[in-house]
Amino acid sequence: MVNTEEKLSNFEVVKRTGRKVEWNPTKIAMAIKKGFDSIHDEENEPKYTEKDINKVYNAVVDRIEKEFAADGKIKIETIQDLIEEELKKEKYEDVYTSFAEYRERRAASRQLFMGEKKQHKFLKAIESLGLKSAAEEDSKRENANVDGDTAMGTMLQYGSTVSKEFAKSYLMKKKIAEAHDNGDIHIHDMDFMPMGTTTCMQIDLQKLFEGGFSTGHGHLRKPNDIISYSALAAIAIQANQNDQHGGQSIPAFDYYMAPGVLQTFKKQFKQAICDFLEVTDFINFINMDKVAKDVDKLNTIDFDIADFYSYAKGSKEVEKILTKAYEKALQRTDRATYQAMEAFIHNLNTMHSRAGAQVPFSSINFGTDTSAEGRMVIKNYLLATDAGLGKNETPIFPISIFKLKEGVNYEKEDPNYDLFRLACEVSAKRLFPNFSFIDSTFNKVTYDPNDYRTEVGYMGCRTRVLTNVADPNKSLTPGRGNLSFTSINLPRLGIKHGLPSGKTNMDEFYKELEEKMDLVKDQLLDRFEIQCSRRVYNFPFLLGQGIWMDSDKLKDTDRLRKALKHGTLTIGFIGLAECLTALTGKHHGESKASQKLGLEIIGFMRNKMDEYAKEYNLNFSLIATPAEGLSGRFTNMDKAIYGKLTGITDKDYYTNSFHIPVYYDISIASKLKLEGPYHELTNGGHISYVELDGDTAMNVDAFEKIVRLMHDNNIGYGAINHPVDRDPVCGYTGVIGDYCPGCGRKDGEGVPIERVKNASLNTCGGR
Repeated sequence: MVNTEEKLSNFEVVKRTGRKVEWNPTKIAMAIKKGFDSIHDEENEPKYTEKDINKVYNAVVDRIEKEFAADGKIKIETIQDLIEEELKKEKYEDVYTSFAEYRERRAASRQLFMGEKKQHKFLKAIESLGLKSAAEEDSKRENANVDGDTAMGTMLQYGSTVSKEFAKSYLMKKKIAEAHDNGDIHIHDMDFMPMGTTTCMQIDLQKLFEGGFSTGHGHLRKPNDIISYSALAAIAIQANQNDQHGGQSIPAFDYYMAPGVLQTFKKQFKQAICDFLEVTDFINFINMDKVAKDVDKLNTIDFDIADFYSYAKGSKEVEKILTKAYEKALQRTDRATYQAMEAFIHNLNTMHSRAGAQVPFSSINFGTDTSAEGRMVIKNYLLATDAGLGKNETPIFPISIFKLKEGVNYEKEDPNYDLFRLACEVSAKRLFPNFSFIDSTFNKVTYDPNDYRTEVGYMGCRTRVLTNVADPNKSLTPGRGNLSFTSINLPRLGIKHGLPSGKTNMDEFYKELEEKMDLVKDQLLDRFEIQCSRRVYNFPFLLGQGIWMDSDKLKDTDRLRKALKHGTLTIGFIGLAECLTALTGKHHGESKASQKLGLEIIGFMRNKMDEYAKEYNLNFSLIATPAEGLSGRFTNMDKAIYGKLTGITDKDYYTNSFHIPVYYDISIASKLKLEGPYHELTNGGHISYVELDGDTAMNVDAFEKIVRLMHDNNIGYGAINHPVDRDPVCGYTGVIGDYCPGCGRKDGEGVPIERVKNASLNTCGGR
């Protein structure tokens, strides 16, 4: 493959319009692959393998080299003729028929649009959406939160598909669009580029609640109890989802909900005093107006009830009434808080956005509020998560993240250690919460123990915002988010400049990596200009309600640069393990030398991002890409071009970001030790997973030790995967093998067992 590229390095392809373009064999490989992929067997599985695809591909490229290299050019129609000839020659009659019929349809569409090539691209892009199910059409499965088989889901996919083609044709440079189509890079959420939406948001609920807010269909007043606090939090997430293409997160859920607990307690305390007085002879003994005023002055639910004994006027009976009223108010407030958390979880797993086709991708961060009110929120949220949904299902949303901090909840003597322990118990049963670590070297750089806004907050998918190059005085999490991100195909660079090409050449590897990063940097800046050109009224909730940092300083008709500069522009990567295998023969879990090289590669990328940030005074950052589905797209394309390469393209996916491959046998401690250094380099976001077998709920001590290992290895954000199965027939939740322990029925008999995995959920809806 590499030798052929050298011989045809100055070769040109003549398009139908007569325009000449550079020789790009990737497009030939993809055209042949699409032909083979269109043929399935009786089980609806692909009929042919990569070996068949490569046989035809190599034959076509060899003929072009032998028959046309001397001419220096070839017509696009001739290439297609050669593909058809080789398909017939190799007896792939069904693939030949499919390929030929597709050419005819494409010719007809060009005729229909009178040669308007950009218009016929649209027809090509949408022709499958209305005719195929999500199981058959990849584009219908791009967003895990959108059901592509529903009417509204299909409508969104029509708009999405057309929008992508519009973006590629009109909003980006040709070389960038080609890099995406060829699989060198992947521009996430390209369909939202024309609208100028941003990716995700850390919502400052305190700011939002202060004066109430509007969703565009009526104004909601400031909440005044924990039930309304949680309800409005869910509404804020739903409303903001309609202005963004990614996820919504709450960075300090416990701090934001705590005032609602206090307000609920005040109501309950006043009511309890009245209730007890009414059944005694002391109904007129206390001046309730004065009591109510003192209750309203309370700033915590944790106070000495003896402070109210002055109203008893020396009566021991009235003192007992006040004490009972206090205890009853605490009980009722605790119960109301549990119900509020339960409703919050149920709402976020059932409410929809975007024309009813999508459940909002939501996350919450909590764990460090040591006030009595904050602790009550944390405890009851965890208990509601533990209880599950209506039929004992494990709740998927919000993806919850427990923030660990030494001196707050990490050691047994810390005030919130009991809540950390409870978080471990719940996560061992329900997969969530995940865990973030404020003490990590890169997360504590802005930390101020007197200001919770300086605590790191993560999106459930792993996206992170903290330091702020555009305004260092606003290096906070609330009010900020990611603007957009694009990922680079690292394994392809490893293949081209590593062992599969004959000899590893790191100079050429870094040269092309820098070229790809510069290309993506320009693409991100172009997209940023599109976003900044929009006005506040284009995003009535995100900008109109002042949720994004500094957007409250803008008028309705203002453009957005002054606010959006606080967001992050991010480059991601995928398949470091396969890239290292291509370069050295081993991935970083197998070899110290590969680990050293891996850190050098990701360090190189981070240094480039820091250079961009300094040059443009914008928050360029490096992210360990959160779209697991992308790993399959890159692999399929590279397999079609380079064939099945052991340890590289011999699976259906590339290993996500910097992770040690899941199939590689390695201890938990070694895995975390190897992955830890990459967290510091990926300032745009990261996550490390630990995979466990068996019922972790039976060994919470071991579970807690793993979380502590994450802390000790400078992990920023971590999750523990383990089996979470549910029998929808009897409702049993736990580890289920071939037979359900609850009712004894065999898996596969009737309704299938539901099996949930954390890693598949942490994708932020990213595409």
